[in-house]
Amino acid sequence: MPFEMSPFCCWGLPAALLAVLFCPGSGEEAFEVYMWPEQLVVKHGGSSKINCSTSCLQPTISGLETTLSKTLLDKQPQWELYEVFNVSTDTVVYCHFTCSGRQVQRNASITVFYPPEQVLLKLQPTWVTVGKVFTMECRVPAVAPLENLTLTLFRGQEPLHMQKFEGETAAPQEAMITHNSTAHKEDGRHNFSCRAELDLKTRGGGLIRKTSEPQVLEIHEPMPDNQMVIIIAVVSVLLLLFVASVLLCFVFGQQWHQRRSGNYGVQAAWRRLRRSYRA
Repeated sequence: MPFEMSPFCCWGLPAALLAVLFCPGSGEEAFEVYMWPEQLVVKHGGSSKINCSTSCLQPTISGLETTLSKTLLDKQPQWELYEVFNVSTDTVVYCHFTCSGRQVQRNASITVFYPPEQVLLKLQPTWVTVGKVFTMECRVPAVAPLENLTLTLFRGQEPLHMQKFEGETAAPQEAMITHNSTAHKEDGRHNFSCRAELDLKTRGGGLIRKTSEPQVLEIHEPMPDNQMVIIIAVVSVLLLLFVASVLLCFVFGQQWHQRRSGNYGVQAAWRRLRRSYRA
């Protein structure tokens, strides 16, 4: 009689493997390690708290591995709370737990950022005629990471120009944008400003905003041609009147001087005649 294979024998090997993996005492116990937060953004020179935890009920060895200065704030069998200090460069930290002779670790990345402390806006020129071009220049002296920065120029609440930046260096850099715009009559009634946004949400942080001091543009309207002709005519008439008055003053002054000189000559001759007659 031929040998017949039991329909259950094909499950024997997988069942044995599952028993080895999950049955207590059959081998190393499976467990997980967690870190919170998994991504950190820290201001240059700042600090941050990191929580390490595990699903193992009784871990034997645990800790946080990092090159940064650290302090253990609190500890329980299944979690530990640390604080790292003086974060100056991008780095990676590691949490590890050992359970039943097996070690598992998890890492978290730390990104250092430099917020936009100063946002400087300059209008060139500050005095402009309607229809002429003026330049807006916005500058942020030191900011990082640059690829997360956006600068937007505003006229009142209206955005005029926006620019995103590129760059992967962690060192702080200067960001600057310029935008040419044509002056309109209503521009004199609005403030101009520049807003810097450092968006760190994709790195585990938030949105940092900084706005420049408002700047005012002095607008002058071009003078119509007929009005210019009138002004020139009025100025010419006034100039002629001034010259005529100077000339009249000079003529009258000369006549008055001559009259006074003539009177003094007659009186002198009369005195000489009287003296000679007495003699």
